[in-house]
Order: sequence, then structure tokens, then C-alpha cells
Amino acid sequence: MTAELRTEGVTKAFGGVHALTDCSLTAPAGQITGLIGPNGSGKTTLFNVMTGYERIDAGHVYLGDRQITGAAPARVYGMGVGRTFQLTRVFSRLTVLENMLVPAQRGRSGREHRKRALDLLAFTGIANHADALAGTLSYGQRKLLELAYVLVADPAVVLLDEPAGGVNPTLIQHIADRIRELNKEGRTFLIVEHNMDFVMSLCHQVTVLDSGTVVASGRPDEIRANPRVLDAYLGTDTEGDDDEGGRAHD
Repeated sequence: MTAELRTEGVTKAFGGVHALTDCSLTAPAGQITGLIGPNGSGKTTLFNVMTGYERIDAGHVYLGDRQITGAAPARVYGMGVGRTFQLTRVFSRLTVLENMLVPAQRGRSGREHRKRALDLLAFTGIANHADALAGTLSYGQRKLLELAYVLVADPAVVLLDEPAGGVNPTLIQHIADRIRELNKEGRTFLIVEHNMDFVMSLCHQVTVLDSGTVVASGRPDEIRANPRVLDAYLGTDTEGDDDEGGRAHD
């Protein structure tokens, strides 16, 4: 299950605007890596090129020793890389359980697929909503459903785009606990997040992106002590980003 995900010299431009420039990042196998930086620094674009949603202009993406540059999203997912999105993507008119049954399951019968889906809903703490329409869930519960949905295929690497964004403190702690449990099983995580308390308490290492380029990488304590990072990205506010985090939901 354990795998490393990395980019080497990735460059991506939209018209004349360079979203990523010679961007090299490593999410070490079996570790939780945080990816931080100001709005517009290229974090989501990097997620998109790593998972096949955007084609890069130069550079390479690797899953372990295997080059996956330019692979379609479905193929990347099938190779063991799952991801969530900044804005949750669920099928609102399907039940929670029906959402879980959407991903294809290789080698599993319908009964086995259903059992795994229910087990994952229990793991994330929303099994009691299995028969509810996904559109009736709170924002935080939708985040949990999306995490459970990603886990259906047993990904070796999980990319989470702002898992704590707009979520109340109790659910934030619940999400962090689930990530830790999954990491203990050997799963690799790469997490984009603006909530610095969440990042610094959860991640083994943190990478800082600015203007599409990695400007710092190290242990959370090293990142906190880096004057450039502290002044430019963390400042004195460690509670999150008001612009993107929004108001906490239940």
C-alpha cells in the first residue's frame, strides 16, 4: 500500500500566467505532508497536474518509480492515487450509500462492495446517514463522505484539498484522527490546508509553495521557525485563512 508521490520540475502556464514554475515536491511514502502557501500560489493546480486533471507543459510526475505524467484521472485513480476537492463533490440526489457504490470495484462482488462501503461510512462516523440523501448532509459530513468515497478503492496515496476548511472544531479533530489512523496503515497523505493548527499538529513535514515554486520544506517546527515563511505566510494568525476557510459549518 505504501507509495511515494513526487513531481520534478513541473511547469504549467495558463496563457501568459505561470501557475507552476520548475516545481519539485515529494510526498514521502507512509508520511503525512502538508502543502501550504498564499492564495494563488498554485496548490490546487499542483494537485490537478498530479492527478491528471491538467496537462503540464514541462516536468514529470512519479508514483514510486513509475512515471504517471499526463495519465488520465481515472487511470491515476486506478493506480492508487485518490483525491478530494476544495469544494465537495457528492451526488446530492443519491443517498449516502449510493454515493459510495458509484466507484468501480475491481475483483469485488456487489455484496463485498456494499459491505466495504458500509464499513467506510462507519469508519468516518456517518453510517447512520447511509440512507439519507447526500444533499441533506451538513458541510462537514459531506467532507467525511468524500473521504470515505476516496477510500473505496484502497488508494496508497490520498490527496486532500482543504479537509478542514469551513468545518467546526469538533469535526476537524475527528477528520485528523481518521487521517492518523489511515496513515498508521501505511497510506501516504498530501494535504492542502489553510488551518495552520491542523497542519502543524498533523503533518510529518510541510512544503511551502509561492508563485508556483517550492520555497521551503521541512518539519513543522522548522517551517514555523523559518523567518521567510513566518513573515510571508503564517504571520501571527494560526487559526486559518478567513478568505477561503469561510464560516464553520456543522
